[in-house]
Amino acid sequence: MGGSIRGRGDGRGAHVSAPSRRLEGRVAVVTGSTRGIGRAIAEAFVDAGASVVVNSRDEEAARAAALEIGGRAIGIGADVSDEADSGALIAGTLAEFGRIDVLVNNAGTSVAGPAEDLELSQWRRILDVNLTGPFMCCQHAARAMLGADGGAIINIASVAAFTTPPLRISYVAAKAGLVAMTKVMAAEWAPRIRVNAIAPGYFETDLVADLMSQGVIDRAALSARAPYGRLGHPEELARAAVFLASDDAEYIHGVILPVDGGWLVNGHQV
Repeated sequence: MGGSIRGRGDGRGAHVSAPSRRLEGRVAVVTGSTRGIGRAIAEAFVDAGASVVVNSRDEEAARAAALEIGGRAIGIGADVSDEADSGALIAGTLAEFGRIDVLVNNAGTSVAGPAEDLELSQWRRILDVNLTGPFMCCQHAARAMLGADGGAIINIASVAAFTTPPLRISYVAAKAGLVAMTKVMAAEWAPRIRVNAIAPGYFETDLVADLMSQGVIDRAALSARAPYGRLGHPEELARAAVFLASDDAEYIHGVILPVDGGWLVNGHQV
């Protein structure tokens, strides 16, 4: 594990005004949080007063990101698609902080291509990371939360679960499963644990950049399709995560919150 009291010095993710401390005293785990949306969520949680576990499959990357984020952030390396690692991630959090109040299942991956050409190993890998991994992390976290003061779980789904874009069958299946899983867990664990999900639209992330480089999606078409007129910035989604993790969302259970610039209200994606 690693941590630091050094704050960010490059101005990335800076707020115009002082952030609310609505997560003061909470302990949060954010999977896949060394970059992109996960990194923005981890930064926003620290700004809101939480102690945060930054996670990556790469232990050194997790520690380095935690050092850069600063505050009460530590890094724990774990592959959430691995049963032992997912358990070790939650156990390591409890060993360091003595509790877990918030879990954000953000780690994800994708592959693009025709369904008829998808290899079974690719199918399994996408479901392992995007669906089975969150399930295992939820199990481990819920056992700790139910035995203590409860908590909040936020699963990062996708508008793809509702718009079923072609060439991403395994990703769509996994995210649709994550939506259904969120609702079942919310029904089972309420009121002790609030389980909700965020369904991002298209954001400025490495994953989206990869799909653009493969010619699967087009920036201009995406921007034109979203009523807001552009791709999202990770910090915009992070603010929604802070809300769902806070007591302000106390009566919200089993909700799938689109943060998509209006994408879903404007029909099927390009």
